Amino acid sequence: MSDGNLRRIAFIGIGNMGWPMAARLIEAGFDLVVFDAAPDRAARFAQEVGGHAADDAASAVRGADAVITILPTSKHVGQALEAMGDALAAGTLVIEMSSGVPTATRGYAESLAARGVTMIDAPVSGGVPRAKTGDLAIILGGEAEAISRADPVLRAMGTTLTHVGGVGSGQAMKALNNLMGAAGFLIGVEALLIGQRFGLDPAVMVDVLNASTGMNNSTQKKFKQFVLSRRFDAGFGLDLMAKDVSVALEVGRDTNTPTPFAALCREMWASAQGLLGPGQDHTAMAQFSERLVGETLGGGNRAAE
Repeated sequence: MSDGNLRRIAFIGIGNMGWPMAARLIEAGFDLVVFDAAPDRAARFAQEVGGHAADDAASAVRGADAVITILPTSKHVGQALEAMGDALAAGTLVIEMSSGVPTATRGYAESLAARGVTMIDAPVSGGVPRAKTGDLAIILGGEAEAISRADPVLRAMGTTLTHVGGVGSGQAMKALNNLMGAAGFLIGVEALLIGQRFGLDPAVMVDVLNASTGMNNSTQKKFKQFVLSRRFDAGFGLDLMAKDVSVALEVGRDTNTPTPFAALCREMWASAQGLLGPGQDHTAMAQFSERLVGETLGGGNRAAE
């Protein structure tokens, strides 16, 4: 059941991740109002899952105890906050769950604080499968009192909640996590391509890696499932991964940290964006490496299309 302090929740952004996360809040007994910029998506959610659909952001947040935003970029978050206007009342808690830019989030938090509205950032890791089961890892930035207030809401969506610092810190940590995931995926694909050219079976290579020190998230959950299967539908966009890697580099610049390997990783993902086009799943990044080699994983010497 929902906590007495936060009963009515406005959920802004019913995308690949937002949909199952909002569904978890319905299951937990919260009074949920949903809004999404995509026409009719909120209405479909209310019809299929529950809650109430709002026609715009302002009507969604009016009377809400807490507002959750999970949107593609910090720019979209800023636009949503502007659209909420005065309907976002003093005393409301804003839980920003996007993989955003930490400095932008801090700016939003400062502006909201002047109006009596508290913001914390709470980006998530675990992808669509763990969003559906409510087993997300949630990385938290903000004041301890506000995070404690949000705890019942967050625990409906995640099982691992880690407070890492002030507002914006959660998003910095999320970007650095995704930087490591992006780099691990790239080097893993290159290893598989090298091995295939040597005569090794990529599927067997994945088994060996998962029993050895080369194991990472991509060897465990992506290569067989989405690359070797040629499905490329893990549920997280290549554009979003490239954005998160860029955010990590921005954090590096802000802290005067040299990032030569991260910079190369960012260039690879950005190049894949240009070559493969918009709307690709992030696991389609393997096709970029395949084109460089002129060979498809699992396809012998057949050139990648």
